Amino acid sequence: MAISRTQLNWDDLKYFLVTARTGRLTAASAGLRVDHTTVARRIAALESACGAKLFDRSPKGYALTEAGRKLLPYAESAENSAIAAMDVVGGHSQQLTGTVRIGAPEGIASSIIARAANDLCTTYPELEVQIIASPRHFSLSKREADFVIAVSRPDTGRIKVYKIADYNLRLYAAQSFLAQYPTLKTIDDLRTVRGVGYISDLIFDKELDYIPDVGPNLTPHLTSTSLLVQLEWALGGAGICILPDFLAQGRPTLQPVLPDKIEFTRSFWMVLHEDLASIARIRRASTFFSERMREELAGLKSSRSDSRS
Repeated sequence: MAISRTQLNWDDLKYFLVTARTGRLTAASAGLRVDHTTVARRIAALESACGAKLFDRSPKGYALTEAGRKLLPYAESAENSAIAAMDVVGGHSQQLTGTVRIGAPEGIASSIIARAANDLCTTYPELEVQIIASPRHFSLSKREADFVIAVSRPDTGRIKVYKIADYNLRLYAAQSFLAQYPTLKTIDDLRTVRGVGYISDLIFDKELDYIPDVGPNLTPHLTSTSLLVQLEWALGGAGICILPDFLAQGRPTLQPVLPDKIEFTRSFWMVLHEDLASIARIRRASTFFSERMREELAGLKSSRSDSRS
């Protein structure tokens, strides 16, 4: 692949990157807010400048060729340098303007992260915060998020990872549901009640597979990939559900079930792409959310300790 220095338009790399990440011309054009013919034209111009075919076109979409795969890390490096330059030269490092996109499980995203995002935007009114709340893994290399809050520590990729905090989970059920089972005193008694949980073969992270830790006595008859759906079932008196304390506490109709016998501890991790970790808005936002999570999760533990004493 012989690249012509005089013909290469670095702006064409933006079109190349978005198409490589989405795999489709229509998706790339939507993301770039241009017509799909513009994307096709810019990719063709880049291929001409590189002297190589960068994509294999098919009805299934655009797939990188070997030449395209070789170009990808250089294009990402150019993108990262441009982001860092704009952050410093444009004064973003002081003002925190622009966009920060966070990927997080919906439980923490809909509670602590949502509250913290409101406060962050109040402090920096020119900052736009985007939260992708979804039960799945996110790709930082594809720029699906600027940073990710994960429930297990990843060990691959060009990433920076640090532990945010531990959090606790217990069995919860509505008081109206528990009133039907006054003799529920032991783990063995769970065999008599309906369980609520994740769809076992669609659990996206092994750290969320709680049922085996409880044992065979709790059988989930109502299952969903969504923790918020499970929460609604529990609130509605549909069954017993394993919920994180940060989501269940503060809901007076929910009551812990066998709290002295069943309790889990899991951890949250902050994951950043190493090329973006030093950019001011991403660094400050990730630190802000980490500190807020530590503060609120520690507060839950303190309130539980006070209630026991």
